[in-house]
Amino acid sequence: MKDFKNNPYFELFSKQKENQFAVGNSTCKQRIQKLNALKKAVEITYKERIREALYTDFKKPYTETDLTEIYPVVSEIKFAKSHLKSWMKRQKVETPMAFIGSSSWYMYEPKGVCLIISPWNFPLNLTFGPLVSAIAAGNTVIIKPSEMTPNISKVMANIVTDLFSEEEIALVEGEVEVSQELLKLPFNHIFFTGSPQVGKIVMQAASKHLTSVTLELGGKSPTIIDETANLKKAAKKITWGKFLNSGQTCIAPDYILIKDTIKDAFITELKKQLQHFYTENPAASNSLCRVVNKKHFQRLVNHLEDATSKNATIEIGGKTASEDNFITPTVISNLPEEASLLQEEIFGPILPIKTYKNLEEAIAYINAGEKPLALYVYSKSKKNTNYILKNTRAGSSAINNNVVQYSNHYLPFGGSNNSGIGKAHGVFGFQEFSNMRSVMKQHTIGSIEFLFPPYNNFKQKLVNLTIKWF
Repeated sequence: MKDFKNNPYFELFSKQKENQFAVGNSTCKQRIQKLNALKKAVEITYKERIREALYTDFKKPYTETDLTEIYPVVSEIKFAKSHLKSWMKRQKVETPMAFIGSSSWYMYEPKGVCLIISPWNFPLNLTFGPLVSAIAAGNTVIIKPSEMTPNISKVMANIVTDLFSEEEIALVEGEVEVSQELLKLPFNHIFFTGSPQVGKIVMQAASKHLTSVTLELGGKSPTIIDETANLKKAAKKITWGKFLNSGQTCIAPDYILIKDTIKDAFITELKKQLQHFYTENPAASNSLCRVVNKKHFQRLVNHLEDATSKNATIEIGGKTASEDNFITPTVISNLPEEASLLQEEIFGPILPIKTYKNLEEAIAYINAGEKPLALYVYSKSKKNTNYILKNTRAGSSAINNNVVQYSNHYLPFGGSNNSGIGKAHGVFGFQEFSNMRSVMKQHTIGSIEFLFPPYNNFKQKLVNLTIKWF
């Protein structure tokens, strides 16, 4: 550990390392008390401050904050509390006859000192959600939230300071340099949510200490609409899933793949839904947040300029307001393949529409890229749906809906390869912050002892019998 003494966070890390067994040996009741305290802080004590902070950071509507930030954390806590006792129990397993006289089980032990690096798009949800799993599993934790949403980061820092000692849980604010210094330390587990590009940096840093990682990343999540789909319902759900949080959602539909014969009818339905949700003047709507900052606003403007320079068709929206980091919900068609909107994850309120002639063509297009974090299907055809699911790969999917799979705590949430490593939520989050430790106990003299050296013909016969029958 002497190699880390110049690290500005080494002392904090050392305190948590020294305290890890005291925290790790906490009872189910003690862990639930901590979860209850966090629940009260988020749901009651700090609720208004959370709302105000997120509105200050990027004008997030209060109702959307309640739905996408507060509710997910509270529901994650409720779920963990109701199942934690069974998760913490030792799990008995069978013991082969070859080891007669023994019993076997496995237990979930805390990984130890953990690091959570969280993003800006759902800052409370994606910070405290993993923290719930880490607390349930009995770990000490250092949290590094995004510097792009400083107001909510400050509120979360106050919550953590009020509820926990820094020897157990600490939140460290700052720019990217803070994350770089933290990643140099030999954590037992790192939970990172962000882009695949930064995920690679995190994984590389973790490899130096053989630290396990959970990487919740992103990518281009496709939405396939076939000719059997209910276009009105599809448009309603896609409008909500895509433009929620102004499209700054890792599992939002990134682009549409639609049967060529129904494209125009679908765009008509999208126009109706967008006007219904956000009125004819979306900039005045109280249901749309803003792009988080100037950097990301300009990135999205660049996408729009690239599309128009390549003669794409702006079907809906396309207006921007730099003084407010605002982009109206936008739908674009007729994009050439080299357009940046089809090459990069969008992470904003812009929805490209691409047509296909048959499902084989759509699937080939998806499989030519990286595995997405989510893949959505709108279809009434069981045959088509099964064909798509069997011939594509993705972290998660929803059929005739989108985004909602995230909120089912009975389902694992996470990506695959470029879209992520590991799973979160419910028991899967608990397992991610735990080591599955196997234990085998000898009760009486074991049969295996008859096979110890020195070897002879009799023992060879016993080995032969063991191979054949056990």
